[in-house]
Amino acid sequence: MQYVSTRGSAPTLDFAGVTLAGLANDGGLYVPAEWPQFSRDEIASMRGLPYAELAARVMQPFVGDCLTPESLRGLTAKAYGRFAHAAVTPLTQLDERQWLLELFHGPTLAFKDVALQMLGLLFEEFLAREDGTLTIVGATSGDTGSAAIDAVAGLDRVEIFMLHPKGRVSDVQRRQMTTVRAPNVHNIAIDGSFDDAQAMVKRIFADRDVTAKHRIGAVNSINWARLMAQVVYYFAASLQLGGPEREVAFSVPTGNFGDVFAGHVAERIGLPIKRLIVATNTNDILYRALSNGDYSTGTVTPTAAPSMDIQVSSNFERLLFDVGGRDGIALAEQMRGFEASKAMQLTNAQRDGAAALFTSMRADEDDMARAMRWACEDCAEIVDPHTAIGLHAARAVELPHDVPVVTLATAHPAKFPDAVERSTGTRPSLPARVGDLFAREEAYTELPGTYEAVRDHILGHAA
Repeated sequence: MQYVSTRGSAPTLDFAGVTLAGLANDGGLYVPAEWPQFSRDEIASMRGLPYAELAARVMQPFVGDCLTPESLRGLTAKAYGRFAHAAVTPLTQLDERQWLLELFHGPTLAFKDVALQMLGLLFEEFLAREDGTLTIVGATSGDTGSAAIDAVAGLDRVEIFMLHPKGRVSDVQRRQMTTVRAPNVHNIAIDGSFDDAQAMVKRIFADRDVTAKHRIGAVNSINWARLMAQVVYYFAASLQLGGPEREVAFSVPTGNFGDVFAGHVAERIGLPIKRLIVATNTNDILYRALSNGDYSTGTVTPTAAPSMDIQVSSNFERLLFDVGGRDGIALAEQMRGFEASKAMQLTNAQRDGAAALFTSMRADEDDMARAMRWACEDCAEIVDPHTAIGLHAARAVELPHDVPVVTLATAHPAKFPDAVERSTGTRPSLPARVGDLFAREEAYTELPGTYEAVRDHILGHAA
């Protein structure tokens, strides 16, 4: 399996190469040169497999010759052995057609664990082969940071610098990062938004003063290996609901577009999916792009769903490349225009290609609160604000009545206790496995929201 950049001029790499590279050196994102294909019979044969075995089956074509099937099964068994539920990503039924896919049973209570537990092991595997080291620089709107830190804390060959927007993540999200005291973990709180932090991370990859001294890697969903691991739970849910013979729709609370793009990948490689519903909050650039082709940024509005308070969705570039003709040179020019003006119109090919599978719904704060109350009062389920936005979209979209709709439950409600309590009157408790989170000492560095301050801090503290 070979991988190409969405911007057309970076070197072609194998799976190990893209895992360690993260962002392509032309500023693009890596995608498979061509999509592997599973037949209906092959997908049907996966029904009933334990999650770790299913993961190995789905991932194998993307891994190619970089891992033997036996090695890959060993890694998936280890990655998913830490989850608190035997099914790893269990389904919960809400009513006759609405379902929740619970993705929060990992060590940091968020869907990012499903991918990052695997990614940490892949880093360790590939770095050991070449006796190398990796300096990870990442940005988080809340959950990526804690999941990535948990996955790599204490590793000898990996060091991580994680940026989060000061005051714009929940207390639980922040503490899950800043109370990890491993020597290879560095937390940075910047004055600014997640988009500011994400832009800094992308600049780091292109900064020769940094890359000349350190091999820079990524844990954000710009890293293909992380996104690949997320494809698996679409297969898991579909197979439990009658797939591949029956089409399923998925509603995905979406900020950076990686989680829902994994659904696009699942459909591309053979999984029958009726619809992918992109659920946004009031930071609705994706809703506008998919509804009328307007991909233009606005001011980030802080909400009770902070992981979705994003105006620039990195993984959307992968979709534009894939549905717009896979012309990397043309997309590079289009993205340069967007980066200069913060606005662009999708081409007709991009709009039509996206419309074949995607639809989008927008939820404001009242919509989110109503969805939380409905889940609590009518279904006896407590959901977090992000999941509630997905539920709002799942219930509002028009689909044939016999199509089950699966909302991705992306975080444990106890990560956002204030917002949940305001809407439902119930304050969710942290699971016992999180332990004494609020009794632990925090450690992080506050920096101004300038690239130079962040770059100099990394250069001054990286081993």
